[in-house]
Amino acid sequence: MNIAIVASAAANRRHHILSVARELGRGHHVTIYSRRENAEGKPRTRVAPGVTLESMDVGPARDLPADELVPYLSDVARYLEQRWSQDRPDVIHAHSWACGLAAVTGAKGLGVPVTQTFHTVHPAHQKLELALGRRANAVIAGSGDEESALIRLGVPRGNIAIVPYGIDTERFHRRGAVATRGSRKRLLHVGPLTPERGAHTVIRALPGLPDVELVIAGGPLMDDLDDDRDARRLRALADQLGVAERVTLLGQVRRASVPKLMRSADAVVTVPREAATGVVALEAMACGVPVIASAVGAHLDSVIDGVTGLLVPPDRPARTARLARELLTDPTLRTALGYAGADRARSRYSWERVSQELLRVYEAACA
Repeated sequence: MNIAIVASAAANRRHHILSVARELGRGHHVTIYSRRENAEGKPRTRVAPGVTLESMDVGPARDLPADELVPYLSDVARYLEQRWSQDRPDVIHAHSWACGLAAVTGAKGLGVPVTQTFHTVHPAHQKLELALGRRANAVIAGSGDEESALIRLGVPRGNIAIVPYGIDTERFHRRGAVATRGSRKRLLHVGPLTPERGAHTVIRALPGLPDVELVIAGGPLMDDLDDDRDARRLRALADQLGVAERVTLLGQVRRASVPKLMRSADAVVTVPREAATGVVALEAMACGVPVIASAVGAHLDSVIDGVTGLLVPPDRPARTARLARELLTDPTLRTALGYAGADRARSRYSWERVSQELLRVYEAACA
């Protein structure tokens, strides 16, 4: 198949899109169309066998939020229309409502099926997303929770396919290097430091977990933590609760170092208020580390409560502390959850499995 992907270059989606494209490129030709966001990039780059990244020279050469892309969408659509009239794709996959608008317009008259991923449903753009959801040959949701949101929006149930976000099971696995640690039990939180991501909840749970350390990886580089408002708030909260000497902020950690950091933990706690992808929980599961995850979003699909991890409502520090105590004092439970989580992550969420499911959606759209 000749597959066209229209996507923004947002860092939180780039890794997912490129990883899936590399798998698809093993047997198909994939072109990723993305607006050029720096002045030095090449117009076309072969990023993997069968995969080409085509940078569209439209608008300012910098990252733009979706709302600020609107004035340039007609130019993006004209670019796509011209390219696709010369090199007609078999199927188009648009990521985000803005990319969907450009893709639908650019494909007009070509008779090419368009599939759509929104990633999240935005209240401010519901009318546009509903129109795109009804126009697309398939709407791809990342979880059952997202599927429910799309159905409530008005997208026909039969038009929705669930294909979860994947993880690199070649990098995240049970066996491998382990980061150094002390004698205390270790909880690990990975992700941004903002309140909605849950690090505050884990710090509030620490008073009920004596002699347990919390390591927080995320946010700015370590040298910049002192100037970061969210990092200062976390440290102030730890001071206020008397647990500061048991909380370590690492700042931004290189992606290659995350697996060994996860393997050093007795449990990974990831309790955001929303979990569109649930990637942190999946990566920890793949490493064989038991997970305590918030009962929201993609976690409701990936974490089977009491089997592959433990679920807790977000913003519940006392309940989070109780679950952590049960887990940290029961090595048999930790081992069982670790093995079951690793098996589920490997069998259900590998890039290979995700790309196969996407391909089935593409083929059905073409049919």
